[in-house]
Amino acid sequence: MRHPQPTRQAHEKFCRVEEWTRVRDARGRTGTHHVTYELSLKDGRILRTRISHPVDRTTYGARIWGHILRDQLEVTDDEFWACARDRIRPDRGEPVVPLDALPADLVHLLITRVGVDETTVAAMTKDEAVARVNDYWMGRD
Repeated sequence: MRHPQPTRQAHEKFCRVEEWTRVRDARGRTGTHHVTYELSLKDGRILRTRISHPVDRTTYGARIWGHILRDQLEVTDDEFWACARDRIRPDRGEPVVPLDALPADLVHLLITRVGVDETTVAAMTKDEAVARVNDYWMGRD
């Protein structure tokens, strides 16, 4: 897919949409202003990217843009533009909790107090799990 020329403005928007943390503003000897952003990942790594300011429509060259995507943002060009233009955040491999997942304290109660084995608990719906605990507390189990 063909994308527009990458700009500092798009880079900044990507960081805002994905909720990177702004950690540093710096002025160099030439007066150039840089802003550094960080993103903490679930695996413990911290990504860093730096954007020269002012954020304007100045474009990045192909080599520097490839470096930013690969080494700083760790996304593909398609993922970058989906985030910057369409607000679709990149998949960082974070686990998604199913809507019908049993709460951890309910699972713990079923296994340790009620005596239900893990395989049976894993196959239960939330309604079944709650009913089983209610039966236990009412002495019907």
